[in-house]
Amino acid sequence: MPQHKSAWKRMRTSAKDRARNREVRSRLRLSIRAYREATPMEKADLLARTVSEVDNAHRKGVLKKATANRIKSRLAKLASASA
Repeated sequence: MPQHKSAWKRMRTSAKDRARNREVRSRLRLSIRAYREATPMEKADLLARTVSEVDNAHRKGVLKKATANRIKSRLAKLASASA
């Protein structure tokens, strides 16, 4: 356990950050899974929403820029393959 006041605060902050990151990552994964399992009619609407989730995860620092771009590229490739 932390001995210093600043270490206690850091522990609380880390716990909050970890919870937020887990929520964002979970929402992102659910969105990607929903897109992959969607019918071709639903995919047009879901693509924009899924890309938005990826951008949101990048903006919050959960994903690095290159990782976000790679995911979006793969989603676009799936979209063009199914179209």
